[in-house]
Amino acid sequence: MKYNFDKLTERRGTNSMKWDEAADRDVIPMWVADMDFETAPCITEALHKRIDHAIFGYTFVPESYYEAVISWFGRRHGWAINRDWIQYTSGVVSAISCCIKAMTTPGDNVLVLTPVYNCFFSSIRNNGCNILECALKPTEDSYEIDFNAVERCCKDEKTRILLLCNPHNPAGRVWTKAELARLNDICINNNVRVISDEIHCELVMPGHKFIPFASVSDDCLNNSITLNSPSKSFNTAGLQIANIICNNAEWQKRIDRAINDNEVCDVNPFGVIALQAAYNEGEAWLKALNAYLYDNYIALKEFFSLEMPQIKITRLEGTYLVWADISATGLTADELSERLLYEGKVWMTSGSVYHDPLSQNHLRINIACPRSRMMEGLKRMATVVK
Repeated sequence: MKYNFDKLTERRGTNSMKWDEAADRDVIPMWVADMDFETAPCITEALHKRIDHAIFGYTFVPESYYEAVISWFGRRHGWAINRDWIQYTSGVVSAISCCIKAMTTPGDNVLVLTPVYNCFFSSIRNNGCNILECALKPTEDSYEIDFNAVERCCKDEKTRILLLCNPHNPAGRVWTKAELARLNDICINNNVRVISDEIHCELVMPGHKFIPFASVSDDCLNNSITLNSPSKSFNTAGLQIANIICNNAEWQKRIDRAINDNEVCDVNPFGVIALQAAYNEGEAWLKALNAYLYDNYIALKEFFSLEMPQIKITRLEGTYLVWADISATGLTADELSERLLYEGKVWMTSGSVYHDPLSQNHLRINIACPRSRMMEGLKRMATVVK
């Protein structure tokens, strides 16, 4: 089936955070991780059927929901998930907060590999924990883990959790099996647990393979909690559904207590329906989406090489978020992002929110939009940079 990712769907006036938050209607938003593509037809068809029922009371999560999750990760990633390991909640950020609350006490350290998703920091602070930052090591066109630095951080007796982003936002890495195994070895040796945010797990560029952390080995499974959702891959973030996957019964009890304490134990019927449709029928659409995103990435790289060669593009292995080094412009990320917004009418995310010192010289660019819209945004950027 042919899917039209070039379609320019009007999103203004729909209370879209991405589109309606900018006061200027001429702004092209390329910031928040939200795609401008209509979701998979199988999802909209399933939701229409549910809407036709016309009653939207409290919902029960059926066994078919768990079966869809288990089948999806089994056939796509070779990860055999037990039904009893799955706990649902309203979103991955909520899940992060609940898991930190369950697995730490105030004053503990939570280790993160920076630059990293900005909501990690608020979730850690909100639970009274200390943020322990370990910078990724830049390579020529990407990043790698500084395992020696990770080990030093894990040896701190207050460090209880490594909060991992896999695939990594905003650096675009898809961690390899060897990297994940080595991380876990360090964590086990220092009594540190791993919480792995895998919300971008289906958005992977050609030549790279996503590996669920818990699937690497029994040691990884027994030392980790996995968080995932179809929301990024199928553009359904507003439907509010996510899963926490953990095989440790005692940790599950703590997580369940935190979910209820934080009042994120109820989900809406549309999220439940959408997940099942996505995981049961959405693979063809997802394959087409990833191909389109890769072509967008190639088009972006070609444009930068011609029009803004001084800006270095980090190799994109996963997600749809391009990480651009703008240090050659002489401006900080905050300065350039502000000029892009007010002079160029294009909104990109300043790297300063991702904490690593080098992020002050980076922008994050969302390329999950029709190619014509992406190219117009990049042309506006080039005009300001020049």
